[in-house]
Amino acid sequence: RVSLDVFPVLNTDKIAADMRLAKSGAERGAREEPASDAIALDDIENAIIERVEAEKNAAHGTLLDEIRTFKERLTGLDFEGRFGTIRQAALAAVSEFRAEAAQGRDELHNLRRHLGDLELERHEFRRRHDLKRAAHWASGGNLTVKIGVLLDLFVFEVFLNGFFLAKGSELGYLGGAAEAFTFALLNIGVSFLIAVVGVRELNHRNVFRKLFGFFALLLYLALLVAINLALAHYREVSAALITDAGREVLLRLKTAPLALVDFKSWLLFGLGVLCSLIAFADSFLIFDPYPGYASVEKRRAGAHDAYIRRKNDLIAGLLEIRDDAIEILEEANRDLSIRRSEHDSILESRARVVRLFSAHQSYLDRAANVLLSVYREANKGLRKTPPPSRFSVSYVLEKLPIEQDWLETSARDDLRRSIAESQGVLVGQIQAIHAEFENAFASYREIDNFVEERTVVAANAKAA
Repeated sequence: RVSLDVFPVLNTDKIAADMRLAKSGAERGAREEPASDAIALDDIENAIIERVEAEKNAAHGTLLDEIRTFKERLTGLDFEGRFGTIRQAALAAVSEFRAEAAQGRDELHNLRRHLGDLELERHEFRRRHDLKRAAHWASGGNLTVKIGVLLDLFVFEVFLNGFFLAKGSELGYLGGAAEAFTFALLNIGVSFLIAVVGVRELNHRNVFRKLFGFFALLLYLALLVAINLALAHYREVSAALITDAGREVLLRLKTAPLALVDFKSWLLFGLGVLCSLIAFADSFLIFDPYPGYASVEKRRAGAHDAYIRRKNDLIAGLLEIRDDAIEILEEANRDLSIRRSEHDSILESRARVVRLFSAHQSYLDRAANVLLSVYREANKGLRKTPPPSRFSVSYVLEKLPIEQDWLETSARDDLRRSIAESQGVLVGQIQAIHAEFENAFASYREIDNFVEERTVVAANAKAA
């Protein structure tokens, strides 16, 4: 019969009809064949047995094909190769982690030593200049605001001066702005540069540098008054359309510097002074008041940021290596479990097919006797003499042997022990990776403590 079974059942009715067993049995029975004392099987019985034997051999061939397929599947699992790969991968992951951690320690040690040198330099600078505060300077958004103030002042004074100077300019507001650009640049730029380069020296402990700062302050005040008075006089001279206005301004500054007759000129003078003072004060907000202090602190802060940034990158790299290694090992662990389940399934399927074949042989034994009984019953029905004694005895089909190891599942226990050992290796290596990560992280902290302690000792030694 058509079936999806590995060993399909026989359609005994169709076989009996195809072989004409009932007709052949009746014909031979009418002829009193086989003889009552016949012992051997006759031709019809042999044909039945051969037909069933052919089915048995075909089923046995199917069994061998199935066994071969199961063997190939078991071989494809390659547990031994997988065990070796797992052990190598686990050891390689730990070795790679240790190598990465050692390389990171060397790199961090150099960065931390450089940072320690800069910290020692800052400490010495503060001790030598008797500074007990942190350095101040504008940075980030704060620096943007302060530079923006300077630019706004400059633009404001350009337009302001241009408006006041436009009265006597042949080009109107545009000409006044062009002339005022020089005054604004001189007023704002000089104020800022003198404050940064010179006046800040007043805060220095060195007497000569203090003196230099004092003269710079006097110079700034003189230029503050001179530039803005010159601008106010220039406005009045240009408004009066006096030729050779520059010489006239210099003459007024020598003879009557305060002789401004127009209120707008005094207003221009006051606004110019105000802009100059704001630029002067802004310079002290951008840079630290003490000369050189901000430079030392910036270099130390830059080295500190570089060290912290690199340490965080190294830790992130170690985390990535750890997570990747653990993921690989856990995937190998899951793969072993899957392969073990597949191995058990293959063994169960193989044993099931073998049991099915054993049961199929028993079924063929019964099928042979069913076909024989069709022939024999038809034969006995038309006989006048007793049938052979073998007609009353069931035929026993010779069964093909089944290898015991096809049903054996004891290898499963050995395999499970091997898998358990490999999984134990995986768990141990995962724990080793975690331990290596903790050791690497602790060693990074030890670098901080070691270098910091060395820096403090060196600073104390210099102070003593």
